[in-house]
Parts: sequence; structure tokens; C-alpha cells
Amino acid sequence: MNAKRETIIISLGGSLVAPNEIDIGFLKSFRHVLSRWLCHRGSSTKSGQKYRFFITVGGGKICRIYQKALLEFGAKSNDRDWMGISVTKLNAEIVKQMFAGSAYPKLIDPVKKIKTNKDIVISGGYKPGASSDYVSVLMAKIYGVKTIVNLTNIDYVYDKNPNKFSDTKPLKEIDWKSFERIVGDKWSPGTSMPFDPRASKLASKLKLKVIILNGKKLERLEKFLNNKPFIGTIIG
Repeated sequence: MNAKRETIIISLGGSLVAPNEIDIGFLKSFRHVLSRWLCHRGSSTKSGQKYRFFITVGGGKICRIYQKALLEFGAKSNDRDWMGISVTKLNAEIVKQMFAGSAYPKLIDPVKKIKTNKDIVISGGYKPGASSDYVSVLMAKIYGVKTIVNLTNIDYVYDKNPNKFSDTKPLKEIDWKSFERIVGDKWSPGTSMPFDPRASKLASKLKLKVIILNGKKLERLEKFLNNKPFIGTIIG
């Protein structure tokens, strides 16, 4: 039986890669999960499903620390964005090295299509005004991919900000129009949201499906890849 091959884009939150320092334990677990599904590796699943993964890597807390410091010295939004992009690329280099042999050897420009048979392709930030979520949507557009998995540090999207309200409700599924009402339409450097407003608007236009999963609980990613019920939110 020949394995089916599907491309999935993963928006990997920087808060998972480097919450305070580089989380080696998480990265090793993440590599283990993805490696089981690559085309050149054996799979223990009955479906025979195989994947390619295009991974965009975020900046996380370290990124916000640097951006806050720049703001103290009067840096404009554009300058803070460039700082964030630099941090995402540092994080992305770690992830790329982790998949050495399976990964495309360079961080890619998300708007320039490449030809490769590699199972792992990785990008950091792109340009000012664009979060790693937006980069993942750009990649989906360029490569004709319809599913993005957003690995973050929350279990669900909620109907209201859980940091501000105590009566929030978790949402297992939500359409793009309703989601955009929750996150609004503005994004600024260092903003932390389930999926950023600008990325959401483009994802809605492209009719993409975005899966919000808690990356700290990678068994949920396993269940999603194995087409089993999982804890998380489906947007779209």
C-alpha cells in the first residue's frame, strides 16, 4: 500500500520553543511526533497516512522582551517588528537544525515558492506588519495548502478573553466571521492572540481551516494527524 502524502502547515508558537529559554524537552517531543509521519520514515498508524510539514516559527516571550526594551527607547512599530522577525529566525534555525536531514537546508521566504522533496520546510518571520500566523497563511496561499495547525499554549479559542472575564466558554468550532468578531481587526508587534486578525482575514478569504491546539499536550496533535477526536478548536 502506497502512503498518501498531504502537506500541512504548522504555525509553531514561540512561547513553546522558548518560554524563557530554549525548551529542549518540548522540541525533542515535537520532533518525535512529526518524524513518525514523514514519508521517508515508517509509521505505526493503520491509515498509512504520510505528511509533509511546512513550519513557521514564532518569537514568543523573548521576542516581546526585546520589543518592550526597544519601545522604552522610542523605537517605532516598524523597528519593533524587525526585532521580532530576527527572534523568530533564531528560533526557526533551532527547529531546522533539529530536523537536519529531513529539512530543507535554508529558512525559506514564504512568498517565494520553492521546489523540494524534503519533508520539512521552515520559515521564520517575513516583514513588518506580519506575524508568524500571517506567514503561515501566505505559505498556504503559495503552496495551495488548505489546513494550518496553530500550536499555541491554550486549549481552545474562547468566546471572550479568558484573562479578562471569568465566564468564558470554550469553542470547539467557530466560523471565520464569528472568530474575527472576537479578535478584532488590529494587530501590533508583540500582540498575543489565538490567531492574529490580519492572518484571520486572509485565511477567511482563502477558505482555510485552522486548527488551534495546545502544543504543550502533543498527544492532541497526534490525534489530529491520526484523524481521531482531539481537544482544540477548528476555525473555518
